[in-house]
Amino acid sequence: MGNNKIQLFESKRIRSVWDEEKEEWFFSVIDVVAVLTESPRARKYWNALKTKLRDEGSELSQVLGQLKMQSDDGKYYFTDVATTEQLFRLIQSIPSPKAEPFKLWLAKIGKERLEQVQDPEKSIKQAMLDYKKLGYSDDWINQRIKSMEIRKELTDEWKNKGLKKEMHFATLTDIITKTWSGKTTKEYKQFKNLKKENLRDNMTNTELVLNMLTELSTKNISEASNPKNLEGHKAIAKRGGNIAKEAREKLEKETGKKVISSLNAKTGILLKGKR
Repeated sequence: MGNNKIQLFESKRIRSVWDEEKEEWFFSVIDVVAVLTESPRARKYWNALKTKLRDEGSELSQVLGQLKMQSDDGKYYFTDVATTEQLFRLIQSIPSPKAEPFKLWLAKIGKERLEQVQDPEKSIKQAMLDYKKLGYSDDWINQRIKSMEIRKELTDEWKNKGLKKEMHFATLTDIITKTWSGKTTKEYKQFKNLKKENLRDNMTNTELVLNMLTELSTKNISEASNPKNLEGHKAIAKRGGNIAKEAREKLEKETGKKVISSLNAKTGILLKGKR
């Protein structure tokens, strides 16, 4: 399963996950119901609708799957999800003036993603436009796009070595982060006063560069060492992290300034490109 993403329909958030193998979006049903019904009790509405569909003999509620998605409290919980095709069927059961606009939105989202899969350059351009709209500087955006490329190379390397589970990626990422920065991913986010926000989207240029160095080093060491199991990958993650750790400590010694910053995107410093 691919990355979690927040999609926006008329400024309302809809959690989604892109399945790279199936080349298909999975959307949070609760979020879709909330948008279509504008009900503050979307979960109750969905539970009642599921019962109604089941009583009518509809297979829709039975074929829907569940995936872990991030909730408002920052934690991940299993929630009902539906593909684009399943959502089209579900919308027919929900009387809403937003039904047709939502169908058009769904079709647009699916078309854009498939175009990006077929032409990765479009995905990069879209990401650059999105960051630009948020006010990030051109220098920061270039660093961030490069960091995405390096991150993908690392995860591809993990996949090629037999690691498939997202939990394995999270464990290794935590080791890498802790080694080079001195903080676990959770501690790093807390230091920056983040909750649901993406950590890399809130790094300074210097932090991004060092994070890229540790991920690139980990990938290169993995290619050279050919680890056979998760424990081997953990050892390599520490080795890769140590390379960036040494660079961080040397830079801090030379400048007299700490690299790990509490600044985040909301402070405005990052967006002005001062770091």
